[in-house]
Amino acid sequence: MVMHFKEIFSVSLVLYSVIDILGSLPVVIEIRKRAGGLESVKTTCAAGSLMLLFLFGGELVLHLFGTDVSSFALAGAMVIFAIGVEMILGVRLFRDDAEAGPGAASFVPLAFPMIAGAGTLTTILTLKAQYTYPSILVGIVLNLVVIFGVLKFCGWFEDRLGAKGLAVVRKVFGIILLSIAVKIFKANLMV
Repeated sequence: MVMHFKEIFSVSLVLYSVIDILGSLPVVIEIRKRAGGLESVKTTCAAGSLMLLFLFGGELVLHLFGTDVSSFALAGAMVIFAIGVEMILGVRLFRDDAEAGPGAASFVPLAFPMIAGAGTLTTILTLKAQYTYPSILVGIVLNLVVIFGVLKFCGWFEDRLGAKGLAVVRKVFGIILLSIAVKIFKANLMV
């Protein structure tokens, strides 16, 4: 198997831009506060599993549920929109599920749809048309390493930002999340 470093770099960069884990840091910190902590390894593994599932059988999974990529993207956009509204208005739309137990927030909304959401999963489906499976696989793994690092050390980032800095960043990224949701919605509404 020949490794194409240019392909790996391109795939990694595209996925990094779509996932935007550093840009999602305010959301990660907020979820960590609500949940009383994050399970970095489990969150990273859950997001990675979803990405691999979509790499090797995304169209089949959506077909089994009788849906398509556009509908999936629209549903993800609605969840991202709700998270953005929470960040801007200071309201709480996502409630902790007492039956799910501690750490549930590490999976929803963090692993899905924040990390491995509609944008990431549809991007993986799109990358398959342009790049080889090994290059996409290595790009996913590289992004998972970065994701794990950010999740593991989000407390360190929070300490550096402080309460006021975090409040400002939360509002700014709330607006960005809303705009991403609207963009995904517009792109997939009439497809």
